[in-house]
Amino acid sequence: MAQKTISTIKKIIIGRLVVSKNLNVSKCARELKLSRNTVKRYADLFVEFINVYPDNIVQNQYEIFLMKPLAEIRPRAFQLLNFLSFLAENEISRLATAKTAWLKYIAKYPSGYQYSQFMVIYNKWIKEQKKIIRKNWQVQFIPQEDVKTLKCWNSSNVRRKWELSVVLTESYKNTLTSQIAAKVERCSNVVRDWINIYKSQGLIGFEKKKRYTNPITHQFIEEKRSKLIRLLHESPKFHGINRTSWSLADLALTYKKLYSINICSATISHYLKMEGFVYKKARKVLTSPDPNFREKMDKIKYILKNLGTNEKFFSIDEYGPFAVKIKGGRSLMKKSEIKTFPQIQTSKGFTICTAALELSSNQITHFYSQKKDTNEMIKLIDLLLFTYKGQDKLYLSWDAASWHCSKQLNEYIYKINDQYYRKTHHNPIVELAPLPASAQFLNVIESVFSGLAKSIIHNSDYSSLDECKNAISLYFETRNKHFLTNPKKAGNIIWGKELVIPVFKDSNNCKDPRYR
Repeated sequence: MAQKTISTIKKIIIGRLVVSKNLNVSKCARELKLSRNTVKRYADLFVEFINVYPDNIVQNQYEIFLMKPLAEIRPRAFQLLNFLSFLAENEISRLATAKTAWLKYIAKYPSGYQYSQFMVIYNKWIKEQKKIIRKNWQVQFIPQEDVKTLKCWNSSNVRRKWELSVVLTESYKNTLTSQIAAKVERCSNVVRDWINIYKSQGLIGFEKKKRYTNPITHQFIEEKRSKLIRLLHESPKFHGINRTSWSLADLALTYKKLYSINICSATISHYLKMEGFVYKKARKVLTSPDPNFREKMDKIKYILKNLGTNEKFFSIDEYGPFAVKIKGGRSLMKKSEIKTFPQIQTSKGFTICTAALELSSNQITHFYSQKKDTNEMIKLIDLLLFTYKGQDKLYLSWDAASWHCSKQLNEYIYKINDQYYRKTHHNPIVELAPLPASAQFLNVIESVFSGLAKSIIHNSDYSSLDECKNAISLYFETRNKHFLTNPKKAGNIIWGKELVIPVFKDSNNCKDPRYR
């Protein structure tokens, strides 16, 4: 049978009599028109409350307590309500599980509810808390001006503006935080932070704050930038660099040499971009129409794969003819500036550089001439026979130019390969490994020529032909020394940044017309 519930006034009267210790159960029952058992039950319950909470025996405290329903004024229920209020104010966001909450509760109140009883009350309470918390995480109002801004952000190419627009508008529509987070691919904590920022600061809270820079640091950076631009306006030759235009690596080395301050290439690139300097480049794809392309390529790859220690493979070509005069080219410039040079000039002379690149050692053999013909090829072969006299065999690879496959050249190669001639002159065997037709882009030495043109020819204004030849010879001499002391594949080297690694590969594009 359900227990009888009495009015709040009657409970307060019983409570006051218990506190004043003047309770007469029979007399109180008659005056309040209650049974003695009812009076006694409430009196015992209030005595139990006094024993559990001796500090709360003041009029306001116990009268508020007695106004609660009978099921809630039992000491254990009162203890649990106090604990849940404490969690709501302090620790609810840090609780991992319901069991963690129960362990905290039972540690504070050892005579409290067991786990199963606790869970019934806790689950009802947590649902109510989620409703309250959810309201705190929702945008309640968006001004009309902000609505227009958010509509613009929703169609913006800037992802963060789109994310903010979706988060704020969806929150205003009472969409769950988890659903908003999934839509913008952000975690729920970030979404809640954005909502809280908007509620406290508005859209101004999402503006990027300017970073504070120490005035001394700012002045130091400005000095570095001005010194760098000043250095950029000088020629690399003034600082002992055999180049006609600056590279980032050269700028870094020279800056350290002049000012004893380390500055990396990435920082230099950043400073130059801030000043408006840019590099521009393009690519061109080349193909060969030779029907025997694959057979010729397979032969060359087979030779290189089985190249002996006393055998050398040469990639051969001619650079030029080119005239010695003021040259244009790529260099660091202001976007608004245009570098010019005269279209009509008087040439200071012209020349052709014939060179052979030995692939296994990355050594260049070269000489200068005034024409391209079979006699120049014979001259190159004689130079290679003298330079590599102790070798067993020399492979010569070049393009399908007419002077590379002339009858006179073939007769000369047949002559020097004769057994009696070789026994007399002690020269190695010479064998040809021609490239496919129109396949200059597979000629490895073209990559070296591209680096040469970029470093020595472009942006040049040599006073004479001899000065130009000396610069080219110094370029090859420096390159040869580097690969003698550092025997490894070339590429991205300080003297030219060659287009590709100088190794034979049919996917190479060694030649770029811009650098010829």
